[in-house]
Amino acid sequence: MADTSASRSRGSVSAIDRATWWDRLWQPFWMLPMLLTVAAVVLGVVLPEADRDLREIAWWVFPGGADAARGALTTIASVTISTVGVVFSITMVVLQLASSQFTPRVLGSFLSNRIVQVTFGMFIATFVFSLTVLRSVLSEDEEGNGFVPRVSVSFAFVLVLACVGLFLAFIRSITDSIQVSTVISRIGDRTARLVDRVLPVAEDEQGFSATWSPVADAPRSLVPVDRRHGHVDEIDLPRLVELAASRDGVLVLAPRLGDFVTTGQELATFWGDDWDDDATAAANGLVRLTTDRTMRQDVSFGFRQLVDIGDRALSSGVNDPTTATQVVNELHRLLRAAVQRVSPSPYLTDADGAVRLVVESTDARDLLRIAVEEIAFYGRESPPVTAQLAAMLDDLSSVSLERYRPTIAALRATLDDAQVG
Repeated sequence: MADTSASRSRGSVSAIDRATWWDRLWQPFWMLPMLLTVAAVVLGVVLPEADRDLREIAWWVFPGGADAARGALTTIASVTISTVGVVFSITMVVLQLASSQFTPRVLGSFLSNRIVQVTFGMFIATFVFSLTVLRSVLSEDEEGNGFVPRVSVSFAFVLVLACVGLFLAFIRSITDSIQVSTVISRIGDRTARLVDRVLPVAEDEQGFSATWSPVADAPRSLVPVDRRHGHVDEIDLPRLVELAASRDGVLVLAPRLGDFVTTGQELATFWGDDWDDDATAAANGLVRLTTDRTMRQDVSFGFRQLVDIGDRALSSGVNDPTTATQVVNELHRLLRAAVQRVSPSPYLTDADGAVRLVVESTDARDLLRIAVEEIAFYGRESPPVTAQLAAMLDDLSSVSLERYRPTIAALRATLDDAQVG
């Protein structure tokens, strides 16, 4: 994949690669539990076959007979599948609480929690393993042809111990994850890391000066969205530059990251002669649409989640200005870094320095408006919130680049007008 980090017209913005098939493989909540369950079935079939050889080197093997083995495996299976119901119920309650107390947009982080996934998977795997081994237990007949997979039964006990440890870790993770300060801090940490990746530092501002503007009578082709709809979640910038260069033209993307588009809507406009249906299909394949927004590339989504939590806290049904103030503090931390960085240039060039792709990205001005306008509106009757917003804007004005100060001043004036009103 081509690297466009040195071909941005202003600043050294590193390209963020799209998620690979391996990344997407592990995204669904059920994938890890399913793989653990499949591994348990395989192990439950293979381990009893190797049991006779293994017991000679295993000092911890189960000493009982066939009836004791059946009883132990039956107990383990019944207890683990019952606990799965408890874990599932706790998870559903936490998800409902998070959705109502914070915002539905934070549910993705709860479902991607590996401790929750592994806990589910281990309990189900222990249940399946116990049932699979149970079929291998044979009582002695008159000819003495009985078999007790002692190592396998002992391994089932090991799985139970692992389940107990994971259950304790699950309880700790769940109780920690529903604390509002933890939720806000985790969103802020992920957003801060993305800010560092997508916004160039101020020292790189004078690196490039390439620009581009369309010619009125130049040939152009409309690139529509194919049979999809959703939010723009990922844009493969390097390959879009390659695509436009191979067609000897300039591709101008219409939506930005996070925008919603639907079938037939304008995805891009290609300025040049050599464009066809294959190029349209290729362009669509390089822009990923999803039902739910993520923070893989879209830095504004982190701000959106924090603002939603603040808006919910300031609603009449909740009336929690302390939480809103915590949100403002986290936004302050993120904006202080953003306003000291330049905006990514919309003009991306190929290796020869020719502009091939034009794509607008979210800059600090957009982030300032997202962070301040709604909270200022809903918190206009809450002195702690308005005071914190005013202090944040005053501090940002003292450290920001000159280009962002008009936006900060306008937001500060709007805040003052709301307080007077």
